[in-house]
Amino acid sequence: MHGSVDRVRVLGSPHIGTYMVVTDNLALVPKGAGEDLKRKIMEVLSVNDIIEISIAGTALIGIFAVASGRKVVVPDIIKDEELEDLRSLGLSVDVVEASNFNALGNVVLHNSRAAVFHPELDRDVAMRIAEALNLGTYTQTPIAGIPTVGSAAVVTDRGGLVHPSASEEELKKLSELFGIELDVGTINFGIGFIKSGLVANNYGVLVGELTTGPEIVRIMKAFKVGR
Repeated sequence: MHGSVDRVRVLGSPHIGTYMVVTDNLALVPKGAGEDLKRKIMEVLSVNDIIEISIAGTALIGIFAVASGRKVVVPDIIKDEELEDLRSLGLSVDVVEASNFNALGNVVLHNSRAAVFHPELDRDVAMRIAEALNLGTYTQTPIAGIPTVGSAAVVTDRGGLVHPSASEEELKKLSELFGIELDVGTINFGIGFIKSGLVANNYGVLVGELTTGPEIVRIMKAFKVGR
C-alpha cells in the first residue's frame, strides 16, 4: 500500500474539494487556510509547495482551477493581480474563456493520461485545456447522468472514486480511459459528489472531516493507499 488518508477541514468546512487543488508537486489553497491543513498536505500528500491564492476574489480554488504538475488552468474571471501572483511563483498558468463554464474544476475530470469534459463545453475550449495539461486523450460525456463530471469523481494515476450512481459499464469505460481501476463510493457521510469532499494525488488522499470509517476504507482501496 502507498501513502495515507486523513480527514481535514478547509476554512472550517468539510467540503474541502471546493477550496483546494492538489497535484504531486503543488497545492493551491485559499488564503488563511491554516497551519493544520498545510501540515496534513505535507504529511499525507508529500507536497511541500503550498500556495495561498484567491480566484475572482473568492476562496473557491477547487471550483475554478484545474492543475497537473506545476501547470494550472484558470477561467478568465481571474483578476490580473491574482494571475500575476501565480506566474511570479514560477507556475505555468493558462487562462481560458469558458463563458458559462467558469467552474473549470467541475467541468474537467483528469489524471496525467486522459480527461473527461462536460458534454456541452465548447470543443475548442476542451482542446485548449487538454493541451495545457498535456493530455493527449479526452472525451466529452456525462458520468452517472451528471454533466459536471469534475464534481462526480476524483482520479489519480493510481486509482479513483466515482459517484455511486455510475454504472458498471461507465466504470469500465472510465477505467480504460484513465488506465486505472475505479470504484464507486461516497464522502462526508453519504455525499456522492466526490470532488466536493476529497482531494488526492499519487501519494495520498485528504477527505472532509465528516467522512466515515467505512467510507475511508473504500477510499483507501479505490486509491490504493494505506493508513
